[in-house]
Amino acid sequence: MSAARDPAIAGLEVYRVGGAVRDARLGWPTVDTDWVVVGATPEEMRRRGFRPVGRDFPVFLHPFNHEEYALARTERKSGHGYTGFEVHASPDVTLEEDLARRDLTINAMAETPEGELIDPYGGLQDLAERVLRHVSPAFVEDPLRVLRTARFLARYAGLGFIIADETWALMRELTESGELSHLVAERVWTETEKALGEPEPAVYFRTLHACGALTVLMPELIGSGAELDEALQRMTRLPDVLPEAERLRWRWARLVEHLDEADQRTLSERLRLPRSYRELGWQAALTRQLAESDTPVADTVKAWLDGVDAWRRAERVAPLIALLALETPALAIRLERAWREVSRLEARELLAEGFRGGALGEELARRRRAVLQREMERH
Repeated sequence: MSAARDPAIAGLEVYRVGGAVRDARLGWPTVDTDWVVVGATPEEMRRRGFRPVGRDFPVFLHPFNHEEYALARTERKSGHGYTGFEVHASPDVTLEEDLARRDLTINAMAETPEGELIDPYGGLQDLAERVLRHVSPAFVEDPLRVLRTARFLARYAGLGFIIADETWALMRELTESGELSHLVAERVWTETEKALGEPEPAVYFRTLHACGALTVLMPELIGSGAELDEALQRMTRLPDVLPEAERLRWRWARLVEHLDEADQRTLSERLRLPRSYRELGWQAALTRQLAESDTPVADTVKAWLDGVDAWRRAERVAPLIALLALETPALAIRLERAWREVSRLEARELLAEGFRGGALGEELARRRRAVLQREMERH
């Protein structure tokens, strides 16, 4: 609906901004549309039926379509990290001033509701030249921009995008300044999880490593250079059977599967990973250890099944065997057969035979081991 036909914004100076402007010109799918309002006050927005939702600066939801409308604002550095800013929003702030606070030129374009482009910082040319370039030297005021730039490169690297040399210099400057250490874990993980869903997630981690940020934020991943390269190569090599909704978790699991338990725990706590990511990362590590054992025997396989909690969470086993099949298909075939047979054993059968209490658990473990030994010795 145009501004003339939309009573909520009729008479307001509004502009479409951000990703919707950028991606429409790239032919990239757009999901959300954000707007900036110039010359208005919070009181006027509320009178028009907009619902305020911004905690740190004035953002409102449209009364009908629920798109976000933010009042034009400027920001001034006042402390460390992502939140160390003083925000100034008033009817005096111009569109150009609002766009100037943004990170990259390709994100600092706007257009009217009728589609007229406003591009004061050369974003359209940088889109055409496939360059990620900072808008102003104020780039260094927000350490999160290092991660955001890396994430945008992970998204658009397949289109031939690169990071401008002068922007690389500012990313390294931010890393060396110590500002990255002031980022809260939730913001680091939010950007990282988004990057896992980009077309080339390995580019995100390579970019952070190249500017020194990975050493600050996720040093456990680095190890030797060869270890990191191998981890980045395998993180997108996933079994076809995995649901699309699970791929982010599995990409992370493949990235960290070479880490021992202590390093995984340290990394998980620093990033405050969701439990599902922590657990899958360790399950992938246990599966990797199984694959690297000389000749997996009954005790080794049973320890793996115990470690991934297979007896209570049987749904975990098939995807892990599929993961194993990527590296050691022969072992995966034997393991799948062994799991199929051993999973047929049920405690209720032993109850019917009179086993109770500790004796029941011991007998069930003995029989499981016997089945595993028989199946793993088959050729």
